[in-house]
Amino acid sequence: MLNRLRAECVRKGPNFMRYPLSFTPFAVKKHVLQQVLCWQFSHALAEGELDFLEGRWLGIDITDLGLCWRMTVREGRIELADGTHADAWFRGQANDLLLIAARRQDPDTLFFQRRLIIEGDTELGLEVKNLMDAIELETLPAPLRIGLLKLASFVEAGLNEDANSSLDCAGKLC
Repeated sequence: MLNRLRAECVRKGPNFMRYPLSFTPFAVKKHVLQQVLCWQFSHALAEGELDFLEGRWLGIDITDLGLCWRMTVREGRIELADGTHADAWFRGQANDLLLIAARRQDPDTLFFQRRLIIEGDTELGLEVKNLMDAIELETLPAPLRIGLLKLASFVEAGLNEDANSSLDCAGKLC
């Protein structure tokens, strides 16, 4: 019973979050995202690993949340903006992007399954993908790393339960 509840939360959770996010002003989203991204990429910024974004815009679109922003690096700091112009775009669903961030899914696999879409400047897209692959989870602040891994475990188990429950119903009315 609890496994099915978890599967429903994982499957429908992004749709529930989409509604309040649609009414949240971009300034609030920007503040929260900027804090999380600066926290997550503080080591990469300090090491100069994000310098390739200087003067270039990367768009992130979490399609099922309706959450979309652009980011760049200016004077060693991450800067966010809304809008539609970006040199490269990463588009995907929340659960998939979360599993990529937690190293539970390979971005190349999701790309070939068309669950991760990379558009625009392919060189920039590859640099971002390589950076995502190179960031060690151990360099993330402990609360962020632990929260990310626990949420990824929850999502992964929910996705597995959802896939298994459809097999249990084969030939039956569910």
